[in-house]
Amino acid sequence: MTPRAEVEREIDAPIDRVWSALVDVRAYRDWNPFIVAVDAPARPLAVGDDLTLHVKWATGGGFSSPERVVQLDPPREVDGVWRAALAYRFSGWIPRLRLVRATRVQTLTQSASGPTVYHSEEAFHGLAARWVPLARVKDGFERQAAAMKRHAEALG
Repeated sequence: MTPRAEVEREIDAPIDRVWSALVDVRAYRDWNPFIVAVDAPARPLAVGDDLTLHVKWATGGGFSSPERVVQLDPPREVDGVWRAALAYRFSGWIPRLRLVRATRVQTLTQSASGPTVYHSEEAFHGLAARWVPLARVKDGFERQAAAMKRHAEALG
């Protein structure tokens, strides 16, 4: 079975506001308890950008994770439903050696005048994937989703 972390949360805010919070990675330090800082270019994100995510576990400690932006789809309406997506792939020597490979995909969906649904998921593959601290990752995703909800709703 593939180790996987996933979370979904309804946010009572328009998709554009949630999207702005999601892609403003340099501001994560102000509201995100899981990804407490991001080293990123001093401009809006673009596909191909390299990031370093500074992750903090709820139990203390953490690590720095090199990532590359592989998808950046701003909100767009199709058949009355607004959708957006941000994805970044784990990079560096660990995935190059095929020890752990993963891509975190975060999507937003909003139907007519409904809440924005934030969904985040990451599946881990590779020779060492079974040693990923999955419970900590899941907890981090939950903490980030709850903080995203509070942050985006407060921006209104």
